[in-house]
Amino acid sequence: MPRSAAILLLTTALTTGACGGTDEATSATGGSGGMDAAAEGSDDGSAGQAGAAASGGVGDSGLGDVGVDAPKLGPPYPIVLAHGFFGFEQFAGVNFVTYFYQVKDDLAQHGESLVLTPAVDPFNDSHFRGAELEKHIEEYLAVTGHAKVNIIGHSQGGLDARVVAHRRPDLVSAVATVATPHGGTPVADIVLKIVPNANAQGFIDWLVKRVGAPLYDAVGNETAVSKPMHLFSAAGIAAFNAEITDQPSVRYYSVTGRSDWHLGGKDCDVPAAPPFIAKYKTELDPIDPLFALTEALLDGGVLNPYPNDGLVRVKDAKWGSFLGCIPADHLDEVGQLFGDVPGLTNGWRHKEFYRELVAYLRAQGH
Repeated sequence: MPRSAAILLLTTALTTGACGGTDEATSATGGSGGMDAAAEGSDDGSAGQAGAAASGGVGDSGLGDVGVDAPKLGPPYPIVLAHGFFGFEQFAGVNFVTYFYQVKDDLAQHGESLVLTPAVDPFNDSHFRGAELEKHIEEYLAVTGHAKVNIIGHSQGGLDARVVAHRRPDLVSAVATVATPHGGTPVADIVLKIVPNANAQGFIDWLVKRVGAPLYDAVGNETAVSKPMHLFSAAGIAAFNAEITDQPSVRYYSVTGRSDWHLGGKDCDVPAAPPFIAKYKTELDPIDPLFALTEALLDGGVLNPYPNDGLVRVKDAKWGSFLGCIPADHLDEVGQLFGDVPGLTNGWRHKEFYRELVAYLRAQGH
């Protein structure tokens, strides 16, 4: 496929709804839900223990299933990067397009070798996607021998992570969400008003299955792009939050982006923000032109502005311990498009951010 065509397709995908994605993934079982369990030794030896406990080869990991009766390994736990709506493993067969963009490789280069980047249905609600994510995590833990994982979810991936934590708190130590619409997004309500007819929504679902299948590995018969739109709506997210409650044994953290030259004001004010967030307090981000319209729809105007990242408002992205705002739009948060910088005057970088977020989770005992 010509690069220009790939860019057009990817741009369309990433700017329709609350986007996200998955980094390159080598499956533990040879499928599309990927893992990299290289199990290099860590300072406390736990990663090395995972390698020693797992024998035999599975996929490209070099690890086999750990025995059922083997003792489970404790922290530091493996990291799971959970992608959002329109997430992809390899978009349209273009192998240079990955999400979270080069984050997995960067973490490995800095000692975090146990990172799972599973692919779930790119067009579905979080009950469906959460169940898929749960299965990937169960399979991964059977290989590494750890008791739990830490899930970092971008956009809808954060809602998927909450579903897993709610259903299986025994598998999750911490959930950290990045620009997740915990309070929904008015963009979804606008879309549903534009396409309110159930028959029209059904046609869109059908079209996605026919056109999307060659582009997205995870598209299946149960794929339904209208379902996440309803989930992100005011009514949909209220029902979701009432059902998917937090578990006391799981720690929840959240971070979100602010863009369009906005410092965030009181919405982003966190007196005890960790240093890797606080150091960018005065950094400004120009909004990507792809989000100019949606940012304007979300922004309340000069007299009553709502800081946002182009798709999710800051106030709607807060959950658990809110760590603060980063100067990034919804694409910048995962290094898209193609790893470009967030702005010529913006010193924030996505790979450094994920390294420091993981380090923060480690410091909290996860």
